[in-house]
Amino acid sequence: MYNAFFGFRENPFNLSPDPAFLYRSPQHEEALANLIYGVHSRKGFVVLTGEVGTGKTTMLECLRDYLEAQYTEFAFIFNSRITTEQFFEMIAYDLDLRCSHKSKTEVLFALNHLLIQQAKEGRTTVLLVDEAHNLDWDVLEEIRLLGNLENPKMGKLLQIVLAGQPELDRKLDAPNLRQLKQRIVLRCSLSPLQLGEAIEYVNSRLEKAGLPGQTVFPLDVLREIHLRTQGIPRLINAVCDNLLLNAFARESKRTSMEMLEEVSQDMRLEWPGRRRRRAAVEESVETPSFFLPLE
Repeated sequence: MYNAFFGFRENPFNLSPDPAFLYRSPQHEEALANLIYGVHSRKGFVVLTGEVGTGKTTMLECLRDYLEAQYTEFAFIFNSRITTEQFFEMIAYDLDLRCSHKSKTEVLFALNHLLIQQAKEGRTTVLLVDEAHNLDWDVLEEIRLLGNLENPKMGKLLQIVLAGQPELDRKLDAPNLRQLKQRIVLRCSLSPLQLGEAIEYVNSRLEKAGLPGQTVFPLDVLREIHLRTQGIPRLINAVCDNLLLNAFARESKRTSMEMLEEVSQDMRLEWPGRRRRRAAVEESVETPSFFLPLE
């Protein structure tokens, strides 16, 4: 709606993960490098964790793009609320296994055949699982068993990447998953952006959308956006998108603190110090004259 008004080629703050808009902060560069290294080195299990909205799915999308460019076979489990039967069906579908997708036994035979064939050709096969913290215990156990598919000369035949919220780490610490935990050789995590990173993040997205040297978000507004979103990229996107819409409605090409206050209320944002600040503002308001004592 506001793209033409601000001169954007496309929406700079789309909430859908888009590798083209990846902000390459040091931690995101390191996480992506670890994912690629883990796959190439046949490490077996790699775990990526981070709070909601820190960019885990974007990392997986970047890894998918890389795997496709390398003509690497992979299966991507994007819905982790599944049974073991559905899990094997999704693997068979993604890898185009020539077998009955309803039969776990046939899927395993076909998968093993594919993995060996790929390994003989010097290639690997990858299983990506997003939202892995939601996986049932029995599905996690099946994933562990898939990690046993290996060859003395070829190493691990299936590379498995599990991405999820910090609950995934706590889940993997459970005694009944200690065998799976021992097989994890690489771990990486994503944290909220620091202030400087958040400012670079916003500027980077605006530049990629067609607005270099932006003046839409003043520095004081950017600092306050970081505070109110706590550096969570997904929240930053949502706030900035709403701010642009608000500015467009007012026919202004510059956002303001007043607009941010309105957006914060609409989005029901909560951040450290918000209640104390609101209480201080309320206390500073002068008492109406009709409440003043009569002389």
